[in-house]
This record gives sequence, C-alpha cells and structure tokens, in this order.
Amino acid sequence: MAGTLLALVLGLGTLPAAATPSGTSPASTPTALAAPDISLTAVRAHLDELSAAAARNGGNRRSTGQGYRDSVAYVKGKLQAAGYTVTEQPCTSGCTSGAGPNLIAEWPQGDASAVYMFGAHLDGVSAGPGMNDNGSGSAALLENALTLARENPELRNRVRFAWWTDEEQGLNGSDFYVRTLSSAERSRIKAYYNFDMVASLNGGYFVNHITSAAAAPMKAYWDSLDLRPEENTEGAGRSDDYSFERYGIPTSGYAMGASARKTSAQAAKWGGTSGAAYDPCYHRSCDTLSNINTTGLDRAADGIAFTVWQQAVGTGGGGTCDPAGVVGNGGFESGTAPWTGTTAVIAAHSGRTAHGGTRFAWLGGNGSTSTESVGQTVTVPAGCTRASLDFWLWIETAESGSRAYDTFSVRVNGSTLATWSNVHAGGGWTQRSADLSAYAGQTVTVTFTATEDHSLQTGFLLDDVSLSGA
Repeated sequence: MAGTLLALVLGLGTLPAAATPSGTSPASTPTALAAPDISLTAVRAHLDELSAAAARNGGNRRSTGQGYRDSVAYVKGKLQAAGYTVTEQPCTSGCTSGAGPNLIAEWPQGDASAVYMFGAHLDGVSAGPGMNDNGSGSAALLENALTLARENPELRNRVRFAWWTDEEQGLNGSDFYVRTLSSAERSRIKAYYNFDMVASLNGGYFVNHITSAAAAPMKAYWDSLDLRPEENTEGAGRSDDYSFERYGIPTSGYAMGASARKTSAQAAKWGGTSGAAYDPCYHRSCDTLSNINTTGLDRAADGIAFTVWQQAVGTGGGGTCDPAGVVGNGGFESGTAPWTGTTAVIAAHSGRTAHGGTRFAWLGGNGSTSTESVGQTVTVPAGCTRASLDFWLWIETAESGSRAYDTFSVRVNGSTLATWSNVHAGGGWTQRSADLSAYAGQTVTVTFTATEDHSLQTGFLLDDVSLSGA
C-alpha cells in the first residue's frame, strides 16, 4: 500500500456463523454456483516465488528493479499456461522513470460488456521483499485466477485480473490504466475489487466501502465466518481502487491494515495485540515470509473466490431457481446472525406470540421519534424469473385515522420496494411480500426499517422471512 494519502468510489443461504480452520472454506456455502476453496498451500507457493525474486535482486521488488520484472514474468507465465489472454502494459506517462509494466489478464468467456475486475499491486518498496505489502494480495489473486481457469465454469459476466506497477510511488500504474481507457471501456467495468495487504501479522478484517452494493459479496463472506468486518478507513485513497473511484467505477476490496494501531475492541473481536500496528513490518525489511498471517491470507483468498463466483459465474436467467435457504435465519430462532442493524429487536418477546417458533423481530413500538432496522445480504438465484421476498408482519398501533405517521419499509440496496404504516394495523400476523424478480443473479442487501414519529407508538412485528421463486 502506498505510504502517502493522495489529495484529490440473493444464494448465500446457510453460510456458517463460525470461522473455519485455516486452509478450509465453509462446508456449506450454497450460491448460484458454489465457489471453490482456494488452496492456501498454492498461495504460499506463489509468495515463495515472489520472495525468491526479491532475494535475487537486492532484496526488493521495487517497480523500477529486476525484482519487479521477475515477479511480472512469474505471474505472466502462470497465467499464459492456464489459458489467459495476458497483456503487459507499459506505463508511458505518470509512472516513475524505468518502472516495469502493468500485467492484465482476461478470461475469454462471459459478457464482455459487463466486466468485473480484480486487482493488486505487484511492486514493493525498496526496504524489503514486500511479502505482505503486497505479495499477499498478488499471490491470493494469482491463485484465484488459476482456480477459475481450472474450474472453467460457465460465465455470465467477464472476469479481468490486474497486477499493477508503481503503486508505492503514487498509484501510478493503475492510474495510467484507467486514465487511458475510453469512456466506453470504463463503462463496461461494473466493479473493481482491490487487494492490498491481506496478511498483516496483527491485522484486522477491513472491507472497502463496506455498505456499498459492490462490497456485498465481500462482506457476506467474512460475515459468514463471524469476523464482523469494518470499513477500511486507513486505506481510503491509498491504494489502486482509488484510481477507479476517480472515474466513478464502483469499488471494494479486502485489507488487513498497515501502520494504524489495533483498538482494544478490535483485539477482543479478532485477536491480536491492542495498541500495536496492524502490520509491524509495514514498509520495513522484516516484511518477509516469516511475518505473514496465513489465517487472514486464507480467508481473503477464499473471499475473493466467493466474490468472483457471485458476480460472474453462472448463466444468469438460464440457471436453476432454488430459493431454499437464501435468507439466513429467517425465523430468528438461531440468534441474530446473519442479520445486522438493530439486532437487539430480535428476541422471544414477552406478551406476544411469534408467528413460528418463539422468536421474532419487534421494530418500533417506542412511541417516540426513532428508526430501527434489520437486514442481511442475500443472492437471488440466477435462474429465477420470478422472485418474491415473503414475510409475516403484525402491525399494532395507538395511532388513529387514515394518515401514515409511522412506517415500515422493505429496501434493497437502499431503494424502497414496499411500505406499510399504522394505517394497515390490525388482523394479527399477515403474510406480506416484496418483488425481487429484477434482482435475479445479483447479490443485494435487504433491509426492513421501522420509522416512528414523535408520539403514539406503532409496533411492527416481523417473522419467518423467506424467498420464493420460479
């Protein structure tokens, strides 16, 4: 990751709630097509080669040196052997004099007008071999590309991988790439995902633009491991995703942190040392194979695969429609995960009976100005020509008349699909639905939100959320 801030972007089903051992993926990760496990052994073998490239060439892989060029040659050779269309792109303006090329690899399948791009910078600083910064992102990305080639699934969208030059001098390689694309070429890139420092020794779990639609599959995978990731505030504007953001291309990605220090709350959640830097070897000679967080590296590599499969694999409308299990813990009986938001509203509330089981979500009912919500990220199966989000809703109110004072809305990626209010109170549990057909094949965030005005309560009781489709 560059050292200076520049001044100028539903089949999750029953993803497991607990983290799995290093080197494995969740045993049940039902998606439109399930993503494969990425071999940690293979990722580490790529790191070994990058380390050797540095060792042969003065101990570093700076963009202007032979260590970088050897790194490019290694990655390129692996990709070409796997069947990729690979391009070395010289950076002819804006890069440090003598910097090596960008490396771009595209798998020749899928809709070329809908490109999902995954990138990492391949260069390092002169102080050391750069195994976390950014051998980790480069190696995880390479093994994902090779796995995609081996699996060779049918693609509905195009997948493009990139390894950037001269990031450490100011994001120069990625800036050159995006800057020299035509506006039509930029418009074909539907999202760019960046991976910079994903093996920090004392790291945390950070997602770029964590609440965005682009980030949804990235967050969903780490949520499935109960990692409770946070926004990557330290890395904002400091890595190659910023080059794409400047041109309005949606971005996300993983990071595990650089020189910022881990808080006590983060240490309690993720382990590690409170008050110490996420990467104690950031931009130092000790950024070696001996100081790599293999657990974090494995989780990042598998999350990349999950995102590739969610965004590009499958036949779109030509796939199967199996909505079972798309909504996780829809009856609220298994704690709160994977629901997020005001999860304290989920309980076995006294005085009311759940529609099914013993637990439900009780939003509102405060009698004062308030907003409460629960939501989760889901993937609508690609083969569903009709998809409906179904749920049971009980509305009780102290309001009267025909004016909507308090409301309950269903939102997808922040857009409201349906709304009920105090006007619809009465009748006990009533099944309601919202149409998700337009989102077939997409990973989206579904949110239920209750909003009350300053007086007179309206309670919105929610239970047994599911997806149906055909």
